Amino acid sequence: MKQIRIGQYYPAESLIHKLDPRVKLLALILYLVLLFLQMDVAFYGLMTCSVILVWGLSDIPASLMSKTLRKVIPLLIFTSLFVLLTEDGLVGSMQLFVRLVLTVISSTSLVLTTTPNDLADGIAKALRPLNKIGVPVAELSLILSIVFRFIPIFMEELDKIRKAQMARGVDFGEGNLIEKAQKLVPILVPLFVSSIRRANELATAMEARCYQGGEKRTKMKPLQYQYRDYVAYAIILCYFIFGIIVKIGA
Repeated sequence: MKQIRIGQYYPAESLIHKLDPRVKLLALILYLVLLFLQMDVAFYGLMTCSVILVWGLSDIPASLMSKTLRKVIPLLIFTSLFVLLTEDGLVGSMQLFVRLVLTVISSTSLVLTTTPNDLADGIAKALRPLNKIGVPVAELSLILSIVFRFIPIFMEELDKIRKAQMARGVDFGEGNLIEKAQKLVPILVPLFVSSIRRANELATAMEARCYQGGEKRTKMKPLQYQYRDYVAYAIILCYFIFGIIVKIGA
């Protein structure tokens, strides 16, 4: 458990893991569309129960989700506080906070149950029609695959840098907003330098292996729909239509 980084794929044999990544991508997109529509409290409860059900079916320990939420909750609270200055006030701030939390949980569920390669392949398959208008889908797939692989590494490195600065006496909780922002500089600069170094090393390794991108590259495990994927599509579409009907009738 300790070896699983935040945002890293968690291997399991659950039903959610076995679904095609295109199914999970569509489910996430439609879920977020419903989530950011203006809904009442009852529908927020339904959205919360839905994401909890999916999380339960994924067989992923709750400690992984709590670890992720602990990292982002302060940022979500800080973002939600800005809504207090608008006409929506406290109610709007609480709604935004709930939406952001559910967004993090649903997005994390996708990343933890889908390998980076499958996720990138799913996006590439979904965007394949864009090849007809000259969009380099294969290259975009490679970029996304690299991004997904490096997110947990950067998260772990960010945590190490933060702990190193705290060991030197930096207190990130003291001071006003400007002072807190200034204290982020000793974290962001080393992280930026490390990112450039890793990108350079990756580019060198790809050139040394004579990597050639494009649509002609084959896949060791090409994506293929199974019966469960079609059933999942039907459930997702029914759920989305139900949400739209509730919205229209509200």
